[in-house]
Amino acid sequence: AAFYLIFNVLLNLRKLNNNSIETMRSINPYTGQTIQDYCEYTPEEVEQIIIEVDQAFQWWKKTGFEQRSACMKSLQAKLLEKKNELANIIVSEMGKVKREAIGEVEKCAWVCGYYAENAESFLQKEPIKTEATEAYISYQPIGTILAVMPWNFPFWQVFRFLAPALMAGNTGVLKHSSNVTGCALAIEQLVVEAGFPNNVFRTLVIGSQQVKTIIKNPLIKAVTLTGSTPAGRSVAAAAGEALKKSVLELGGSDSYIILEDADIGYAARLCVISRLINAGQSCIGAKRFIVASAVYEEFKNEFVRLMSETKFGDPLNPDMSIGPLARIDLRDELHQQVEKSRELGATVLIGGFIPEAEVPYYPPTILENVLPGMPAYHEELFGPVAVLFRFENIDEAIRIANSTVFGLGSGIFTSDVETAKILSEKGLEAGCVFVNDFVKSDPRLPFGGIKESGYGRELSTIGIREFVNVKTIVIK
Repeated sequence: AAFYLIFNVLLNLRKLNNNSIETMRSINPYTGQTIQDYCEYTPEEVEQIIIEVDQAFQWWKKTGFEQRSACMKSLQAKLLEKKNELANIIVSEMGKVKREAIGEVEKCAWVCGYYAENAESFLQKEPIKTEATEAYISYQPIGTILAVMPWNFPFWQVFRFLAPALMAGNTGVLKHSSNVTGCALAIEQLVVEAGFPNNVFRTLVIGSQQVKTIIKNPLIKAVTLTGSTPAGRSVAAAAGEALKKSVLELGGSDSYIILEDADIGYAARLCVISRLINAGQSCIGAKRFIVASAVYEEFKNEFVRLMSETKFGDPLNPDMSIGPLARIDLRDELHQQVEKSRELGATVLIGGFIPEAEVPYYPPTILENVLPGMPAYHEELFGPVAVLFRFENIDEAIRIANSTVFGLGSGIFTSDVETAKILSEKGLEAGCVFVNDFVKSDPRLPFGGIKESGYGRELSTIGIREFVNVKTIVIK
């Protein structure tokens, strides 16, 4: 509490002394009340922070895994100790229900513990047999990584970068979404409280307009972004121009195929869970449901029933299923996608309207008879809107599933696991496929997409190796 009080006093003093400084506002989406105004860091302040983080890297890269692991385990403990307090910050800034916010913080603790335990083995030297006396691969940190992160999972998106990056010996600077600045500063403070050396990880309170300049900074060695496809294109272009490594996790329009032999009740329940997590504001949330004709009506009826039972209200109320969307403009954009699809012939089974309340809530919505040319067919629906498709044969199901520019995740529900394996490996175009479950990220598994869902992978062995120098050493 003292940290935030001092920080805000300093920000206000800066604002008084420099009227040209821009401010960013954090607003509670459920109450509409302003939480805090933050003064944006000036370019000069940003440059000084990057210098300090690079200086920290020169020392941090020389530490052993034992010391890094001790700091990371301390960070894991801090997250669990303060999970209720941290969850309240998440709820107030972006509106997800409290139990999901607590789960998000707990997952951050999991990824910290996972890399604290496994980073050393993931990055150990790998001997290679050649004609030389000795040859091996050495994995070495590369420096300060810029992370550009979104608001929808304001802690998890950061920690799935932070934990492997710091355990690899890198340092990091975070440019978070302006509406979750409180979360960004809380993460920075947690790193300090966990005992990491000063400036190993810093938050930059800035808008998007400074990102390209930061990427060009020679002390920044790589960039990772989770966000929209347009944002990914912009960051990738800047990183490419600077010849720097980038990892992008972008949008998704995940397709779930429900085969005729699936357990329909089970499938419908998990599909609803996946569609409504975080009020539908999830890149890996199920969005397109492709159902075998023989069980289409059965699935639709159960899906409609479950979606209709969703309870909206105060996200701090444990009885609520979903909270509001993060901002009014996001709700309005989602409704425009639904309305345009309806005008072009789509059928709205439930939802599809803006409630009279000022809260940016959008009711669970289901569309069918959606065809190519409609927004609901081609675009990502970032909110609680589901699209139903019917298929007659498996080739048609795969064609519909792959008829999207995105390729993040997919799901299959069936009792024939062997068929599901074939479809997963050779049919579906996605970075991951979950059979008889909904798609979720897991520290133990690589996470990322293809096509316009981005490139590179986070998490697992592969994730920690994205931002290291894979150095070949040969001794004759």
